[in-house]
Amino acid sequence: MPVQRARALGAGAALTLSALGAAACGTSSGAGAAEPVPVVASTNVYGDIARRIGGDRVKVTSLISDPAQDPHSFEAGARTRLALSRAGVVIENGGGYDGFMDTLLKGSGSKARVLNAVQISGRTAPAGGELNEHVWYDLPTVALLADRISAALAAADPEDARTFSSNAASFKARLKALEERVAAVRAAHAGDGVAVTEPVPGHLLEAAGLVDRTPEEFAEAIEEGDDVPPRALRDTLALLTERKVRALVVNVQTSGPQTDKVREAADEAGVPVVPVTETLPPGLDYTAWMDGTIAALQKALS
Repeated sequence: MPVQRARALGAGAALTLSALGAAACGTSSGAGAAEPVPVVASTNVYGDIARRIGGDRVKVTSLISDPAQDPHSFEAGARTRLALSRAGVVIENGGGYDGFMDTLLKGSGSKARVLNAVQISGRTAPAGGELNEHVWYDLPTVALLADRISAALAAADPEDARTFSSNAASFKARLKALEERVAAVRAAHAGDGVAVTEPVPGHLLEAAGLVDRTPEEFAEAIEEGDDVPPRALRDTLALLTERKVRALVVNVQTSGPQTDKVREAADEAGVPVVPVTETLPPGLDYTAWMDGTIAALQKALS
């Protein structure tokens, strides 16, 4: 029987945040009375990035912003189809994460410039493995995406091209500061082991030099909503009860009996828990969200 996936982002899951990126970089030239460029993003993560770059010269629709919404089971209504048909720029994650986007685009008659984050990343599946499609946790990919968004907006609204370019540069400067923080974690903790409930933050953990010691069968089963094989669950619990890892990284937007058991084992063993999410928490922009995640990870490892 499949594991029940209860997706909920409570106030208790909020991350410790610094001021980095708290101020939006959405300045605009305010040129003319042209209508803002309509942008449709599959999730509010990409919607926020588009706002940072477009400022008030974009009108962004994020299809998924509710942490309880699973991208794999998203069903579009008439309003979504209309937004896509009118969009000038569309941003999707790709890699199978938000496969509904391609289906919707084919049926919408959209002539939008479509940006696929996985394709932009240049990442492919490792030999004998699967692609980790959660590329919003890969800061270099987000920097590449920022440039592509700036270019797409400039093509749709040439008069504000300088605004988009300037905002993208400011946004990437914040990303650079985040990359430096990740490099500091790597310098201090490269080779340290961690466990995860899902591979969502894998690119960030890899950049920080951390080693994911979670049995592949465990994280894969949780991500797919399946039962975890007993041996994989036992081995994952042993990582925590025997303190073989420095932290447990938990996707707090998914839960079930087996992930609850793993988190309880971490708490009982005194292994720090680092919460991560798939969508942007309320009240945060992308860089503040990532900064909080990095800070929480650094604190747990220290």
